[in-house]
Amino acid sequence: MDLDLLLKALILGIVEGLTEFLPVSSTGHLILIGDLLDFNDDKGKVFTIAIQLGAILAICWEYRRKIFDVATGIGSNESANRFVMNLMIAFMPAAILGLLFIDVIKQHLFNPLSVATALIVGGIVIIWAERRDHVIEVEQVDEMDWKHALKVGCAQCLALIPGTSRSGATIIGGLLFGLSRKAATEFSFFLAIPIMFAATFYDVYKNREILEFNDLSMFAVGFIAAFFSALLAVRALLRFISNHDFTVFAWYRIAFGIVILVTAYSGVIAWSEA
Repeated sequence: MDLDLLLKALILGIVEGLTEFLPVSSTGHLILIGDLLDFNDDKGKVFTIAIQLGAILAICWEYRRKIFDVATGIGSNESANRFVMNLMIAFMPAAILGLLFIDVIKQHLFNPLSVATALIVGGIVIIWAERRDHVIEVEQVDEMDWKHALKVGCAQCLALIPGTSRSGATIIGGLLFGLSRKAATEFSFFLAIPIMFAATFYDVYKNREILEFNDLSMFAVGFIAAFFSALLAVRALLRFISNHDFTVFAWYRIAFGIVILVTAYSGVIAWSEA
């Protein structure tokens, strides 16, 4: 058992869980931390995607009553049927584009400088979005119709660019398209379940040849760390948005992105280029 590797897995698992549902880009943070830990090879990239499943299961646990009610109400309950249909509609745009372009994205955009640029641009967009007047059409997730779901699903496509943030794209997209802050945040949580289950199993299956049985302990450590840290982060975020907007995350993104660019061009840190 490689204790150094397990420590890296633990660190990355915690980073994944803490950042997955915040509008700061978990993938971007994992790429950066993985680069610093020298864990950015092909297996490392599979690992950073696979441990997202731990964070997703935290959502499943936190919203287990809602998920159970929807699952048992499919076919007989109009609200449950509409909820599932909205998830399917919102899921499709990013799923299709991801299948078509994921290899190109991994090859050209999974690097610190691309992440830094996306962090800064995304932060500026969040500040702009928060300074606009919000016209709320949907207070609760169950009030959404297929048009709201499609718009949020299209916004999620931007998250295919590392550093953009899936939760950031869907939450800010939801706000722009008339969802309340709570509805946008919770729909982002629920939408993560199908898209990330699909991404995890697809990526692991596609790269199964480079994985070994000995990797199981590494994945287990990252998975468990992601689960518990995500559970804490989700509960904290729901409390936070009851009294605050997302501007603080925008400034964090911009500052973090600038630090990456400054350290890269000054030579303080030799970030990888691909």
